[in-house]
Amino acid sequence: MLNDTLTVLTATMAAKDPYTANHQRRVAQLAGSMAQEMGADPDFVEGMHVMGLLHDLGKIAIPSAILSKPGTLSRQEFDLIKMHPQVGHDVLVQIKFPWPVALAVLQHHERLDGSGYPHGFSGNEIIPEARILAVADVVEAMASHRPYHPARGLDEAIEEISEHQGVLYDPDVVSACLNVLDSPTSGRFESE
Repeated sequence: MLNDTLTVLTATMAAKDPYTANHQRRVAQLAGSMAQEMGADPDFVEGMHVMGLLHDLGKIAIPSAILSKPGTLSRQEFDLIKMHPQVGHDVLVQIKFPWPVALAVLQHHERLDGSGYPHGFSGNEIIPEARILAVADVVEAMASHRPYHPARGLDEAIEEISEHQGVLYDPDVVSACLNVLDSPTSGRFESE
């Protein structure tokens, strides 16, 4: 039943916005590899994969015209996009997952220094799963083309997480990500 629910939710997102659906798939791949690199047990790794697949589900509430808009988003449009973690949480909290999926989705844009959104959580207020998602999400988003911004490339994504390690992003998570990306099998993460 859980697999069926996951299939329906990811198919719904793919029908609404193929860019987001592909992004979610790549974040799931990278987040699972990072958790594995950190020595997590297989159940935690599976949970990270599920959270990655669903982390942007809340974008279903964002108008397609904004999600596929070429060029820079206006402040109002970006404010609408910033609602997606709360919307995703509110949908996912109704499903009984064996992992904290709804909470990780809610917190995946929070930052260690409190500068993230939607609630400005900081430090230990952010669960480990959301810390992993945050880094995987940033790396994949920067490395891949989106309608509203061109790909900046993997090197720039690595520079971002390295420069802000311990400030915005969990240092252990960043180290795991760098190890995954540096590994000879890093084909496990393929940006667009």
